[in-house]
Amino acid sequence: MNKDKVILVDADGVLLDWERPFTAWMVDHGYKTVENHELKYKVHEKFVGMPKSQSNVMARYFNESASIAYMPPLRDAIKYVKKLHEEHGYVFHLITSLSSDEHAQALRTKNIRNLFGNTAFEKFIYLDTGADKDKVLEAYKDSEMFWVEDKPANAEVGLELGLRSILMTHTHNLSYEGKAERVWNWSEIYRIIDNASRLKNLNHLWTGDDNLSDNPWQNILEDVRDERIANEGK
Repeated sequence: MNKDKVILVDADGVLLDWERPFTAWMVDHGYKTVENHELKYKVHEKFVGMPKSQSNVMARYFNESASIAYMPPLRDAIKYVKKLHEEHGYVFHLITSLSSDEHAQALRTKNIRNLFGNTAFEKFIYLDTGADKDKVLEAYKDSEMFWVEDKPANAEVGLELGLRSILMTHTHNLSYEGKAERVWNWSEIYRIIDNASRLKNLNHLWTGDDNLSDNPWQNILEDVRDERIANEGK
């Protein structure tokens, strides 16, 4: 495995738009959303009168339903996942707390391959519904791989383990102020990864060393932020 060409990714909220289909499914099952439910992350906080103990139960029911085979892509994920794979040779390891049910896992694998192709995803790592990802991420410790998540706690774990955490922005994580780089779409992720790759190649050409500057990663992030600000001003 060439660690320089592996990208670690969550599924829901990163590759797939899980939130809207799940909310529609819950409404169909008689639940009502609270005001500003988009700002909430925990399931029981999104719906009127739902006890905390039911959060994982309802998420599991949905994740093990036929609906999970038809999750739509998130934003511009298809375009840039395929671009990273087909034009730059990256492969993806999917790490998702979907379910321990093998049928649900098979449906998700099918969904991912239908959207992104059969070869982009080299590994599928499935955890139980809502499970922490700490132990799985330990296997990638100090690899400096990119790790794309939408849950701040998981992004922080990645940082602690020496990964390059990128946080996909949603209304539920707007209050996050940690060190993971915040992005709004896959176009920004593509730019960060492509720039990092170009910088590393220049390192080898110019110095034969992986340390072109004290913190080249930070320089890349600053370039992306500057470009985003410039585009927003147009």
